[in-house]
Amino acid sequence: MSNETQVVTVVLCCAATLLAIAAAGFRMLRSERKEHAPPTADTGARPPSSPEAAAGPLDPANSTLWRMRTTVRDEPGSLAALCTVLAHRRVDILSLQTHPLAAGTVDEFLLRVPEELTSGELAGLVEGAGGADTWAERADAHDLVDAPTRILGLATRTALDAAELPLALRQLLGRCTIRSLPAKAAAAAGGAPVEGVLDDTVLRLRTPEGGVIAVERPYLPFTPTEFARARALVELDTRLGPRVPGAEDVLTLPEGNDITVRRADSGDLALSKAMHERCSQATLGRRYHGPVADADRYLSHLLSPRYGRTLAAQTASGRIVALGHLLWDGDETEVALLVEDDWQRRGIGAELLGRLVSMAVEAGCASVYAVTQSANTGMVAVMRGLGLPLDYQIEEGTLVITARLDAAPVASLLPYAHEQEQEYERAEQPG
Repeated sequence: MSNETQVVTVVLCCAATLLAIAAAGFRMLRSERKEHAPPTADTGARPPSSPEAAAGPLDPANSTLWRMRTTVRDEPGSLAALCTVLAHRRVDILSLQTHPLAAGTVDEFLLRVPEELTSGELAGLVEGAGGADTWAERADAHDLVDAPTRILGLATRTALDAAELPLALRQLLGRCTIRSLPAKAAAAAGGAPVEGVLDDTVLRLRTPEGGVIAVERPYLPFTPTEFARARALVELDTRLGPRVPGAEDVLTLPEGNDITVRRADSGDLALSKAMHERCSQATLGRRYHGPVADADRYLSHLLSPRYGRTLAAQTASGRIVALGHLLWDGDETEVALLVEDDWQRRGIGAELLGRLVSMAVEAGCASVYAVTQSANTGMVAVMRGLGLPLDYQIEEGTLVITARLDAAPVASLLPYAHEQEQEYERAEQPG
């Protein structure tokens, strides 16, 4: 069986699991929607009869999108009572997912709400209709994608690129902090069993190399359904093993030399270590902010897709002469560059940085930051070359430069973005 066939097979297996979860929620929704008149004593809800009751369809131009969760009793009619109260205030239910609990059900809504209805009033309506532990936040057009489609898309991205797993989990679970712990650190922290751990607002999922992915969402407890979805994505990643997109870009430098820019991972450890050994102590000191020792240890971390994405610049002879890292740091994203001495001031660092920032934009990051020394004029120059708003913070010789990514597009594309754009253009052509 070819590698591509194996990937497709595993993705389909994972997709079947995720769709089964969604189907179970749909069956529960159907059972909730049976024609049972809710006794008033069961829900405490009474349909309003005031003049503000709905008289016509809601105008999308005068409405806002909201995501809302509330817990209702698992009894016939409880969901119907809640929907009736929302309908009388002209709240349009665009989608609904159910998350069964041991006692009760968490219902997750995507709502189109009249703009004059505040979040407090919305929560009050829901609580009055029998809901509990209600949470709501503003949504946008991206939330209009139905759950099975979104989950399948995340599974596909994870299957194509191991570095996508933390991002897929973040998009699946909403605003959360994701940290990857290597095996030793995970063992010291108590680790996690193979099946993972669900602890209220914290998920801990075991990685194949013995580490742990910890996901925290303090503002909203996780449900068993969310835990099952997250575990399915991690299982997909485990079954597929190490992988990165294989596309390459050949760039011609000003003096006429060609270099190849490609994704790198743990398989490039030996080439990366050799590059470090060719670098001067001054170059290494600017990158790592002090004396450098035990390159194997920190390079294994930097090249692992668990912690981000790495780009390598490689010569025709096979030498890696520059590395650029995009590192997931909890809620933030760090960029870092190292260019071998003989290859500096040829535009390689700027090229790698532009591509890393494009990856961050694609991943939905709001900003990226670089940590360097205040005397490192080269790093300051390439950050300025992005053409983005920058914030500078200096403390004891250490300079942190933060670039906002929502202010302007970045010209550089991912190594495989050219091919994707060509495929989209061909698909849009008639015939």
